[in-house]
Amino acid sequence: MTNFRKLGRHAGHRMSMLRTLVSQLVKHERIETTVTKAKEVRRLADNMIQLGKEGSLDSARRAAGFVRGDDVLHKIFTELAYRYKDRDGGYTRLLRTHFGEVGDAAPMAYIEFIDRENELRQSNPATPQPPQRVPLDPWDKSRLMKQVAPPKEEKIFDSEL
Repeated sequence: MTNFRKLGRHAGHRMSMLRTLVSQLVKHERIETTVTKAKEVRRLADNMIQLGKEGSLDSARRAAGFVRGDDVLHKIFTELAYRYKDRDGGYTRLLRTHFGEVGDAAPMAYIEFIDRENELRQSNPATPQPPQRVPLDPWDKSRLMKQVAPPKEEKIFDSEL
């Protein structure tokens, strides 16, 4: 179980379901599903946004082979790629809602894109980066270290006398 969750479905059904969920997430920007499905969709949706940010022909073909619909593909490569051009990852948010499904009472969750209109919860502002320090010349650094810490004195033990 290191690669992905099986979700109780065979491979073809699982990939078909995940492709549909990712396409609907891109189209509507928020969907409600079970927590385990949402965790798998999060991985795949973040990969699609990365492809959109690359913007190459190869990434467009790879995304077109996964998502369903030309409108979804266009939205990934225009709107979402522009929205997340300065963000390095973490494009989606998972919000647990309730225990919902009638058959098994599976925990339900919203999965949504962050930094959009009508969010359920606002995203945290980006943490400011500390100012860049100018690297010291090795000679200046060694002179500063001598000023801060005096040289160690050697201790003479009685056994060495």
